[in-house]
Amino acid sequence: MKKGTICIVEDEEDIRDILAVQLKREGYDPVTAATGEEGVTLIREHKPQLVLLDLMLPGMDGLDVCRSVRQDKELRDTPIIMISARGEEADIITGLEMGADDYVTKPFSPRVVISRIKSVLRRGVKSQSETGDLVEYGPVVLDIPRHLAHLSGEALDLTATEYKLLAFLCGRPGWVFTRQQIVDNVKGEDYAVTERSVDVQVVGLRKKLGEAAEYIETVRGVGYRARELN
Repeated sequence: MKKGTICIVEDEEDIRDILAVQLKREGYDPVTAATGEEGVTLIREHKPQLVLLDLMLPGMDGLDVCRSVRQDKELRDTPIIMISARGEEADIITGLEMGADDYVTKPFSPRVVISRIKSVLRRGVKSQSETGDLVEYGPVVLDIPRHLAHLSGEALDLTATEYKLLAFLCGRPGWVFTRQQIVDNVKGEDYAVTERSVDVQVVGLRKKLGEAAEYIETVRGVGYRARELN
């Protein structure tokens, strides 16, 4: 039984073929593209369950493809796992800020990629089944089905990661979470990311919250929490 379509956007033919074969063995239906432009077209055509996206692509690079998907109302919730030979912290943070759900560095084992795919897809099912239609926290209102955020009635322009972070914290006011717990719940238990990237996401989120930034509290030596409301 087919588990769904996975789009592979990768310019190295050998890697595309290896991933496609492994995905077929796991019951997925892989479709492939060698350039960013082809990838965007393929994603719009197939509306895949998940996208495996190389960062370094000829022409339109992976970041541009990710940005294009996240700006499309019909596609913006599509999970994206970035694949790249560039594993520096700055590259990982950039991928996250663009809305990637995971980041795998080359060289990699196809089995590891399959594990990451399953993990990301499980998180999507879990979030849909456990989250109500609305999360209301002080001046913040999150419309989960439509992936919209409002602050005092005004729309917030958040990246996918910032949205997930805000929803996670605001859904549990008063609870303190370590940076690793935040990564586990927003990105996945086995996501290879530094604690610094969580701090970067919080800084960006606070800037967009403006005067309401004080609702996201830093707990020194531990992590973060949404302030408990009286």
